[in-house]
Amino acid sequence: MGMLRDGTVGRRFTIMYAAGFLGSGLVLLVLTYVMSGVRVSAPASANAPAPSSSGSSDLAAAHQQVRVLQGQLAEVHARQEHRLVVASLLALVVTAGLSLLLGRLLAGRVLRPLRLITAATRRITAENLHERLAVTGPADEVKELADTVDGLLERLEASFAAQRRFVGNASHELRTPLATIRASLDVAVAKPEPAAQTLALAGRVRTELDRVDRLLDGFLLLARAQHGAFADRTLVSLGGLARAALGDRAAGIASKGLAVDTEVRPAAWTRGSAVLLSRMVQNVVDNAIAHNEERGWIRVATDSDGSGARLVVETGGQVLDQSRVDRLGQPFERLGVARTGSEGSSGLGLSIVAAIVSAHGGSLVLLARPEGGLRVAVTLPSAAPENEAVRTGVRA
Repeated sequence: MGMLRDGTVGRRFTIMYAAGFLGSGLVLLVLTYVMSGVRVSAPASANAPAPSSSGSSDLAAAHQQVRVLQGQLAEVHARQEHRLVVASLLALVVTAGLSLLLGRLLAGRVLRPLRLITAATRRITAENLHERLAVTGPADEVKELADTVDGLLERLEASFAAQRRFVGNASHELRTPLATIRASLDVAVAKPEPAAQTLALAGRVRTELDRVDRLLDGFLLLARAQHGAFADRTLVSLGGLARAALGDRAAGIASKGLAVDTEVRPAAWTRGSAVLLSRMVQNVVDNAIAHNEERGWIRVATDSDGSGARLVVETGGQVLDQSRVDRLGQPFERLGVARTGSEGSSGLGLSIVAAIVSAHGGSLVLLARPEGGLRVAVTLPSAAPENEAVRTGVRA
């Protein structure tokens, strides 16, 4: 049984039970002491017949002996009363200790179902809303509370599922009018000798359409990652995905004059959706490039040990506020104009990373480096390849 914290219901129950036990013991001791104090009084010497002046010395000696015996009896009674008082005090102290112990045991027994409900509720998050407390037992207040929590979880699960379906369906439905607009622009530009204003307008509209396309792609990927059900789970090398992402973005890295330091180990294997994990690594690398300073640096490292397979991407730059960095895993969270990068940024990059990591049972740590810049660390459950021929995500 865990320690009862100050101010908890368990502490109050312990005090209540202990007070009840201690009060009962105190009443019992008082009654015992009162009943033990009833005794037969010794006959008074005044009632004895007065010896005659001619009484013998034996009678006087007998009276003297009686008085001595009465004194000894009184002394014995006094010692007995003293021992009874001492024993009563010791019994009271022992009763107080036992009362606290019994009170704590009973409080723990009474609150044990509530602790189980609390622990089970804490384990349930947005990714496993399908789990239920499913408390069994008599139909008492505790089971009623558990059933109420299960009903709330059921409603939350339905709400989350409806939200994800809406995002996915809306993203799919919006692609049709966007494709129509893009086709109309192509037709207008393809006409003989289009006006300069038409060409300028078409260019601006295409730029905005590209942004909307990226935003819809982000919504779809975020909805899929949050759903967490992948039919394409396979062995994936984080090292291979990191090398592929850096190679595909070599032009963007060169255009900003970024220095790249890599420590990529191919042993960083994990199991999951190759498509989503590839997008996760790409988003982390894109974030490091887009939100970096000119002629800055990027450090990319992957490794694996008993704690899992890790991907770490660090960048330099200005000193950031950790409280604001902690919110970058939420959709559309940015660190101001200095770190929003290009206008094409959707603000979903790291939120998609967070959703993919969570869906794969991993952890994401965003740390503002004391020297300036950002450190992104992804840890996923490691998996050993069955044979060296399995190389998903590795580029030669």
